[in-house]
Amino acid sequence: MSIKMTRRKFLQTTSLAAASIPLAKVVSAETGFAPNKFTAPGSAVATETVTGGVCEMCFWRCNVVGKVRDKKLVKLEGNPKGIDNGTAICARGNAGIKLLYDPDRLKYPMKNIGERGNPKWKRITWEEALDECATKLKAVETKYGAHGIAMFPHGASAKYPMEYLENVIGTHNVSEASFFQCRGLRDTGYMATFGTPPGENVDMANAKVIFLVGDHLGENVHVSHLKRYLKGLENGAKLVVLDPRYSASAAKSDIWVQIKPGTDTAFMLAVMNYLLEKDKYDKKFVGERCVGFEKFKKGISHASLDWAAKICDVPVEQIQEVADLLAANAPNVSIHPGRHVSWHGNDFQRMRAQGCLTALLGAIGVPGGFVKPKGPKVKGIGWPKGEHSGEHNLRLMADKHHYSPPGTPTDLIREACLTGKPYPIKACVIWGQNPMQTIPNQQKTIDALKQMDFVMCVDVMPTDITMYADILLPEASYLERYDYIKTGTQWNFADPHQQFIAPRMPLVEAMFERKDQVWITNELATRMGYADKIPVKSLEEKIDKELATVNLSLEQIRKEDGIHLQPGKDPYGVAEDFEVLLYNEDLEDSGYPGVPTYIPVEETPKGFARLVYGRSPVHTFNRSQNNVWLNHEMPVNPVWVNDDVANKLGLQDGDEVSLVNSEGVVSSATSIIKSTPGIRKDTIYIAHGYGSRNPMMTAGFKKGIDDQELITKLAVDPETGCHGMRNNFVKIVKNGKTLDISA
Repeated sequence: MSIKMTRRKFLQTTSLAAASIPLAKVVSAETGFAPNKFTAPGSAVATETVTGGVCEMCFWRCNVVGKVRDKKLVKLEGNPKGIDNGTAICARGNAGIKLLYDPDRLKYPMKNIGERGNPKWKRITWEEALDECATKLKAVETKYGAHGIAMFPHGASAKYPMEYLENVIGTHNVSEASFFQCRGLRDTGYMATFGTPPGENVDMANAKVIFLVGDHLGENVHVSHLKRYLKGLENGAKLVVLDPRYSASAAKSDIWVQIKPGTDTAFMLAVMNYLLEKDKYDKKFVGERCVGFEKFKKGISHASLDWAAKICDVPVEQIQEVADLLAANAPNVSIHPGRHVSWHGNDFQRMRAQGCLTALLGAIGVPGGFVKPKGPKVKGIGWPKGEHSGEHNLRLMADKHHYSPPGTPTDLIREACLTGKPYPIKACVIWGQNPMQTIPNQQKTIDALKQMDFVMCVDVMPTDITMYADILLPEASYLERYDYIKTGTQWNFADPHQQFIAPRMPLVEAMFERKDQVWITNELATRMGYADKIPVKSLEEKIDKELATVNLSLEQIRKEDGIHLQPGKDPYGVAEDFEVLLYNEDLEDSGYPGVPTYIPVEETPKGFARLVYGRSPVHTFNRSQNNVWLNHEMPVNPVWVNDDVANKLGLQDGDEVSLVNSEGVVSSATSIIKSTPGIRKDTIYIAHGYGSRNPMMTAGFKKGIDDQELITKLAVDPETGCHGMRNNFVKIVKNGKTLDISA
């Protein structure tokens, strides 16, 4: 990216206009670097390889090394010693450099002297910022109690401050988007079935059939995971994909089921019922490992192929074809648990159905099946847990969402903010999360924040949510700090068994006044009167102590080029006490279906299409929208619309359009039409994370349509309290004219 800046503007920006030193000797306020002797592009002269990097452009966290020249990171590569991603990293991983040196990054603590949502920023010192944060948080704690504080955390750096608020101060009001708007119900759904969260632990590399329910592998690029997937296909695995859209996975499939959105559970119930009727299930596994078989069999007996075909809007023959293919290749079948699964507010039951289908096929603990890796265990070092009761736990007080993931369901927190009942919540800490782009119904989030006495944000970049902060603190990025310790095994279970331990270590020093999470949190704790609870003095000390629990140290890891390898364990087999609850009595006692059950979704209103969203291979949600390399590759999110529908509406590829939802909310920004036969007529698709509204994000500002802006109808999964995010309906607006969609 070229930086367009005049000498006059530069001097105004840096307040150096009165200085008489030559410009060439002034450190740039944009990049933090002074010009240096020219080195030809691609030259390796004076380039140092720094090991110990762990990427966080997405949560998959690949091992990386940095090429550093004159203290500047010039290139990122996969760590050749790695047995997970190896030398491969994705487009986002490569583009980490552009996050590190993004001129829009937060550099100094800032105070909002304007309004929340329409901020005017004033640079302040760390002393001023920390004093004000601690004073305001303490005031709320004193007046309203610990439960008067809420937190929305995300990412590895948010764990330490989250534990401080939960363990020391004692608030339950913590809600992570990764749980309540993404994967939390997957984990609790499988725990209610298998007794363990599944992760994405299916042995695709050694499968004979891979079964994906809406997974966007290939658009959802997690390197070692894709290695498993592609190795399986290379080895001849058949691929079945349930998706209303011809996704990257569907394009590689042997069977693409163009299913009606929201009906996947009905499809799987029919497959399972067919397997039982035809005696095509694994009787030995079911007999030895499964609980409640007869109640389960009776509970799904209504799910005929005809029943499901009408609900799912797919041919009877296709459902049978899928069932026969799964049975013929059992038990070496990967029923993928998925990742982002918060779709329709009926999703816990879908997760239970996936788990039960896996069990009927006996696809657990065998090559190609559900197999959890046996990686090393590193003990964490954190804040001591205080003696806090569940008295103010909103979920317990409401006596619902009994299968909630850890934390508090987002809407319970937001409703308490808006109503003051059962108690007021008057301070909010937002750390690395952008709730404007993660939580549905943005206006409710805005209203919740505006009634707060104090809002504090910590982030690497300015985002939509940072516009609502009173104090905004700049954080060191994943390339500038110690942090998360990644552990795991070799990506292909068929290879010799190995384990790895790889702590994140800085590849370069943090610039400007950016600080890490331990420093910031410890300073807050000291000012709030909790200095005696501080567990470590620095992030480096924390990681070193954690490594000591497995007889390692940072010094040793450095000698081993950033990754410690050790012999691994065979992951195959099933523990003696492992069992599958086909019928779960505890669920039924809590008022939920004990057997996986299809709960119908709202039908699409006439003239509208259901809005679904997914990922872009070059972006991670909204976090990467301002990255100039990635923005260049996909600056907007095309609106997928069926080609027959487009023709009737007079739409062509590239037409600029906006969307309006059934509640009358019009997208703030526009995008372009992608007309394709690869999507159902009743469905519209866009990639998630676009349409940033913070003008401080100069590259991503108002680029593409923000799907979250259009998700205003709330659906909450009853078992978990997680949001359903695909229950809204839209029309297309072109040249100011709203077009009815006729499916």
